[in-house]
Amino acid sequence: MSQQMANEAKPCPCDIGDRMEYGALGQEVQIEHFKAYVVKPSTASDKAIIVIQDIFGWQLPNTRYMADMLAANGYIAICPDFFVGKEPWNPTKDWSNFQEWLQDKKPTAINKEVDAVLKFLKNQCGAKHIGVVGFCWGGVATHYLALLYPEIKAGVSVYGIVREREDRYELKSPTLFIFAENDSVIPLDQVSALEANLKEKCKVDYQVKIFPGQTHGFVHRKREDINPADKPYIQEARKDLLNWLNKYM
Repeated sequence: MSQQMANEAKPCPCDIGDRMEYGALGQEVQIEHFKAYVVKPSTASDKAIIVIQDIFGWQLPNTRYMADMLAANGYIAICPDFFVGKEPWNPTKDWSNFQEWLQDKKPTAINKEVDAVLKFLKNQCGAKHIGVVGFCWGGVATHYLALLYPEIKAGVSVYGIVREREDRYELKSPTLFIFAENDSVIPLDQVSALEANLKEKCKVDYQVKIFPGQTHGFVHRKREDINPADKPYIQEARKDLLNWLNKYM
């Protein structure tokens, strides 16, 4: 969520969507100076995915549901508290205060936590292949990590673009970018610019995919059971996410 966000009064129209009443299958652990939600697959795996939260934080049931989905597909999944104990955004807050809230929660200032998570995954979980999936705020973070960490085997950035860095098209890990056609946070001209620049400057595999008729948050904050018209797109996006990871991990 950068300064250039759509309209200033409501710079990130991330409504909470369909908040899931969901119990989650994993457990919370302490890693150095922050907590994380960890869920493991039923059979041993050396493949792990870092799941990066949206502005509603690491405890949002929807995000844990995505972590559990990854575990059901054979990955160790970890969703760290990248806000490091600070309050996540609350949908009841005034959007005019959003930029102020964001000041000490930049999705491009998480290296210390990422390094600790990588160490934890390798040393405590036996992970040898590590990927990243992020949503909204976490989508920006995923794009950012793909520029810096060649050891990350694959990334899936779900409605998030790094806008500030000069080198933002020089990806080090294969990255799938998923966007919604009717996303008021990320206008389609920004998606087109991203794609054109990646084509020119990116040396690794990437894909940019736009889902017709969808809005910001559709992949993890829309419940497919109560949005029948959106269900095929929600399912397709989740399948694309898994296929991308399976291909490169």
